[in-house]
Amino acid sequence: MSSQKQLEGMIFDVQSFSVHDGPGCRTTVFLNGCPLSCKWCANPESWTVRPHMMFSELSCQYENGCTVCHGKCKNGALSFNLDNKPVIDWNICKDCESFECVNSCYYNAFKLCAKPYTVDELVQVIKRDSNNWRSNGGVTFSGGEPLLQHEFLHEVLLKCHEVNIHTAIETSACVSNEVFNKIFKDIDFAFIDIKHMDREKHKEQTGVYNDLILENISNLANSDWNGRLVLRVPVISGFNDSAENISDIISFMHKNNLIEINLLPFHRLGESKWIQLGKEYEYSDKGDIDEEHLEELQDIFLDNGIACYVGHETAF
Repeated sequence: MSSQKQLEGMIFDVQSFSVHDGPGCRTTVFLNGCPLSCKWCANPESWTVRPHMMFSELSCQYENGCTVCHGKCKNGALSFNLDNKPVIDWNICKDCESFECVNSCYYNAFKLCAKPYTVDELVQVIKRDSNNWRSNGGVTFSGGEPLLQHEFLHEVLLKCHEVNIHTAIETSACVSNEVFNKIFKDIDFAFIDIKHMDREKHKEQTGVYNDLILENISNLANSDWNGRLVLRVPVISGFNDSAENISDIISFMHKNNLIEINLLPFHRLGESKWIQLGKEYEYSDKGDIDEEHLEELQDIFLDNGIACYVGHETAF
C-alpha cells in the first residue's frame, strides 16, 4: 500500500540568518499567496499561490546573441524585437503551466516565483538551520500572506513544536476568524500589519477593506493567547502618517491593551520585481519618509505609553 501523499506548500524564498523577523537569529520562510495587493508591495511575486514567471532583463544575454529561448513558448506569449530582446505578453503568460522559457534559460533571466515543498521537506530545511539560532532563535513564516496556505502551515507548525522550535509569523491577518484562530494556537510571536485605520483609504491602496484585519487583531488581543504581539505600520508619507490616523491607531491599541508597535519606513526595494512581473509600480516617484518625521511619530506613541520601535529597532 502506498503512503498517503503529503500536503505541499508553495514557497518563494527561504532565508537563513534573519535578525529582524522575530527574537534571535531566525530562518524566514516566505509563502506564496496574498489577499492584499498593496501598491507599494516589496514582494509582488508572492501574490498568487500558483507558480508564475518573472523576467530579468539585466540577466538576459540577448545582447550577446543568445537565442536559446526562441521558439520555446508554445502559447505565443514570447516574441522578440529587432534587437533580439524578449517581449512578453503577460496576459497570455499568466495562464502558463509548462514554463518552457524558464526551463530553457541558462542565465536565470526567466525564473519561477514559487517552489513546492512537502511538509517534511520544509521542516527538514528549517531544522538544518537550528545550530544558527542559539538559544532564542527559531522560524518565522512570512509572505505574501502565510495564512492563505493554512492547511500546509498548520502541519508545519505542529512538526516544529514537536521538536521545540520557536515559531513566529508576519501576517496581514486578512483571513477568516476560523483560520486565524486555528493557526495562532501554534504561534509564539507575531508581527501583524496595520496599513491604515480608515477602511476606505485602506481599500484604495491595498485592494481590501480592513474590517476583518482589525477584528482578528482585537479578538487575539482579548483572548487567552500567551504569545507576544507587535503591530507593524509601513509608514508612507501622505497615506498613513497623518495625525488623525496615528491617533486612531493609538486609540485602537489602548482599547485592546496592545503595548508594542514597529514603524517601518517606506522603501522602493521591490520596484524591480514589479518590472520583472510586467506590472506598473505606482510608487516609483514616492519619496522616502523623513527621518525626523518618523522620530516625531515615535515620540507620539511613546508619550501615549506604547513601546515604539523604528525601522529594525526591536526589543529582542
